[in-house]
Amino acid sequence: MALLDAKGISKNFGGVVAVDKVDFQIPERSIVSLIGPNGAGKTTFFNLITGIYEPTTGVVIFDGKPLGGLKPHEVTQRGIARTFQNIRLFSNMTALENVLVGEHCRLNAGLLGAILRSRKVKAEEVAAKNKAMELLAFVGLGGKEEEYAKNLPYGDQRRLEIARALGTNPKLLFLDEPTAGMNPNETARLTRLIDQLRTERSVSVLLIEHDMKVVMEISDRVTVLSFGKKIAEGLPEEIKANNEVIEAYLGKAYAKSHSEEKEKNSDR
Repeated sequence: MALLDAKGISKNFGGVVAVDKVDFQIPERSIVSLIGPNGAGKTTFFNLITGIYEPTTGVVIFDGKPLGGLKPHEVTQRGIARTFQNIRLFSNMTALENVLVGEHCRLNAGLLGAILRSRKVKAEEVAAKNKAMELLAFVGLGGKEEEYAKNLPYGDQRRLEIARALGTNPKLLFLDEPTAGMNPNETARLTRLIDQLRTERSVSVLLIEHDMKVVMEISDRVTVLSFGKKIAEGLPEEIKANNEVIEAYLGKAYAKSHSEEKEKNSDR
């Protein structure tokens, strides 16, 4: 069953067609990657699903209900969270405070409750803090809850963004180039974390990523955009061998290395 089903999604900016009649599905408990050249429309597609942009045409069904007309915070409340291509943490807040901000949409205490500080409100705050601590430990930031976000290493900031997104209790998490700027060790750690999101948290993941090693290792399915159009979709092995994808994005050098790797594996 598709957790998210986008049908005929288009977005026009004046005379520019950024996304052109794209059909796209994300099954439950899956990791799906969206790849393509710069300017292919990948982040625009993210923004259409998460309520930042309104589609020019098409409909998006999430968890059996349409998302049309919802604002970003309403989409989050429905169960979709995201990180951004450029890190958007609250730099002068601690790691713990950043995750608590993410949890805010799931808390019940209103303005009056915050003023009166009832027993119920205090209990909810304790539960929220405990959950935030657990999420920090899950992403590998245990013991760093009191450090300011701006003082964390780059890889830790990326993981903190994921912890904050998890604080919204999502069913679907959008990750926009999460390994950008990371060294190989940081990339490997984050790749393992993405897999854990599905296996340990039952969270589906939509991934925009330029590191093809990460994409091919972790994805259940891969969709390729070029100039706003979907040019291919399938299993990672199918995408590797797709001539149109090689021509538009992966390049002949990648195709050659893939062919050599395939021959090497067949000789074993």
